[in-house]
Amino acid sequence: MKNISPGLIKYFFCCVLVLVMISNEVSAQSPDEKLVAQAIEQLTEVMVKPDSAILASLACDALEYVHSSGTVRNKQGFIDEFMKGWTKMSNPKISNQTIKIVGDNAIVRHRLIADAHNPGYPAVIDIIILMVWKKENGQWKLLARQAARLPEKK
Repeated sequence: MKNISPGLIKYFFCCVLVLVMISNEVSAQSPDEKLVAQAIEQLTEVMVKPDSAILASLACDALEYVHSSGTVRNKQGFIDEFMKGWTKMSNPKISNQTIKIVGDNAIVRHRLIADAHNPGYPAVIDIIILMVWKKENGQWKLLARQAARLPEKK
């Protein structure tokens, strides 16, 4: 221990401090934020391997589901979207996700990148999404979703 420099000790201490701060930030999610994140994971999985019962259980009856193209679907249209194969995707990756709880609502933003399998459309989906989830009888359900294309890079 005599050969350890004070600079190395400071460096080690700083690294430990940063790791503690990061772990506190990650674990700082409220129970509702964790439940919303789980619902989003479930939604993402069922969009790849559609199941009408799961899709229905994740959606509010008043759902407004809007594509980046402007197409608007209600709850049944949302279910049909995946069950009838109007949208097919694989390897979805969500990034930059934020969840903000406001009463019985959750505002979620994230970026979705996935491989698309839809004739006549780009091979890769790369969109940003805004969702509103509503807590109904203790379960978080999708109330509104709006997708948008990323701005063109100049």
